[in-house]
Amino acid sequence: MIERKEYLENLISFKDKDLIKVVTGVRRCGKSTLIELYIGFLKKSGVSDNQIISLNLEDLENADLLDYKSLYDYIKERLTPDMNYIFIDEIQKCKDFEKAVDSLFIKKNCDVYITGSNAFLLSGELATLLSGRYIEIKMLPFSFKEYYEAKANSGKTKHELFFDYLKYGSFPYVSYLENDERVINQYIEGIYNTILIKDVATREKINDVTVLENILKTVASSVGSPISTKKISDTLISAGRRISTHTVDAYLRALTDSYILYNVLRYDIKGRQYLKTHGKYYFVDTGIRNLIVNQSSKDIGHLLENVVYLELLRRKKRVNIGKLAEKEVDFVAVGVNGTEYYQVSASVLDENTLARELEPLEAINDNYPKTLLTLDDIGNGMDYRGINQINVIDWLLNDRL
Repeated sequence: MIERKEYLENLISFKDKDLIKVVTGVRRCGKSTLIELYIGFLKKSGVSDNQIISLNLEDLENADLLDYKSLYDYIKERLTPDMNYIFIDEIQKCKDFEKAVDSLFIKKNCDVYITGSNAFLLSGELATLLSGRYIEIKMLPFSFKEYYEAKANSGKTKHELFFDYLKYGSFPYVSYLENDERVINQYIEGIYNTILIKDVATREKINDVTVLENILKTVASSVGSPISTKKISDTLISAGRRISTHTVDAYLRALTDSYILYNVLRYDIKGRQYLKTHGKYYFVDTGIRNLIVNQSSKDIGHLLENVVYLELLRRKKRVNIGKLAEKEVDFVAVGVNGTEYYQVSASVLDENTLARELEPLEAINDNYPKTLLTLDDIGNGMDYRGINQINVIDWLLNDRL
C-alpha cells in the first residue's frame, strides 16, 4: 500500500484539534485508504480499539444508519469517557447528516472525521452550521510520483510508466493491475458509471443520462481548449439533441460537484481580474477521459496540460488560465510563495513551436518564475532569458523543480 504521505501528515496535524475533518474527492481516489492509514497511526500512538468508531455508509450492514438520528444514537451508545475518534465514510448517504455531525462535534470527547464524494457536502446547511469549524482535505487520485513508486518493481523506465499513467490514469487501484487494457478499462468504466449514475444523475434527478454523457463527451473532446456552455449546447443541437444553455450549465455544475471535472477560469494578468467566458475543463483522471473519447497521439499536449493542472492543485496552488491581450498562458498558479507561470507543450524542438510557447511568458512584465514544461530530453533544463524549460516527467517526480 502506498502511504499517501502528504494527505496523512495533513490529517495528523489536525488530530484532536477542535475542528471537523472533512475529506473530499472523487470516488476511488483513496479516501477510505487514507482513513485506514490514519487509524493505523492512531493505534500505534496508543489509541485503543474501543476509542475508534469507523463506519462506511455505503456498506449494506449500515443501511439502518442512513437517517441522522439513528446514526447519532448508534455512535453515542459506543462512546467511551476518553477521546473518541469517529470516522464516517460517504456521509452524504445519510439524510440530514449535518445534524448528527454537529451534535457529535460539540461533545468534548469526540474527534470527528467525515468523507464524501460530492462537493454539495460542504454547501448549504453544513457549511452554514459549521462555518469556521471544519477543515477540508481535498484528495486527488495518485500523482505520477505515487504511481511511479507503486510501479517501482515493474521493470519499466520512468518514461514508459509515464505514458502508461497518461493512458490508464491515476486511480490508485489501477497501479496494482497488470497492464491488461481490458481489465483496466472495465475497472475505470465501473467508476465512471457509478459517478454518473449515483453522484450526478440520481442526485440531480436527471432522467436522460444520455444527454449527460454527450455533454461529458463534448468536454472530453475539448480538454485544454476554451469551451462555453453555448458551444456545448450548439454542438449537441447540431447532432440532433435540443438542449438549452441553462440545462448544460446545470449539468456541468453537477459534474464538477462530483469531482469528475474541474472548471478553470481565465484570469486577465494585466487587468488583474477574472473573466467569465471561455474557461477550460480538465478531468480528474486521464484514464476516464480516454475512456470517454479516443484521440490520436497528436492529443498528448492536452493530456499533459491535464496532468500538470492536477499536479499544481496537489501542490496547493490556486490555478487559472492566464490571458494577456491576445496571448494565453496555460496556467497562472498562486501559492504561499507567490505567483508562478507555466506553459505546457509536448515538444519545442521545432524553433517555431519554441517561439510560440515562449512568447506569452516573455510578454509578462513581472519577475515571478516562468516555466516551460515539455517532454523533450533536455538534461538539467534550459534557460531562455529567465524562462526555465524543464522536462515534465522530472518536474512531476521532484516538487522542488
